[in-house]
Amino acid sequence: MRGLICGPKCAACGIVLSAWGVIMLAMLGIFFTTHSAVLIHDVPVEDEDIHQDTNPPHRIYDLFGKVGYNCFIAAAIYAVVGAFSCCQMRLNKQKVISLTWLFEFSVIDLCCQAQVYE
Repeated sequence: MRGLICGPKCAACGIVLSAWGVIMLAMLGIFFTTHSAVLIHDVPVEDEDIHQDTNPPHRIYDLFGKVGYNCFIAAAIYAVVGAFSCCQMRLNKQKVISLTWLFEFSVIDLCCQAQVYE
């Protein structure tokens, strides 16, 4: 089958992990862009970011925005991986259907040949 890279179990796992990654990272992106105080430990803030700026919250808010933007980019990458996994799942289903049809055709062919020789 052309374009088939991973099996059905791997594709299903990719779909589940991608769905979770998109949901989790999109929520984190929203929380970072709204400057959630709980996530301050996850922002790469250094001492000079606080002491050099005359208006410290703006520099920290910019860092929150950058981290939130990175979360949205990662969520988009997870969405692409999920779409790829869905395509792999469809290709695996087509492969199973074509193999089932091929098996049924060969069984019918064998039955017809057996009747001819009797």
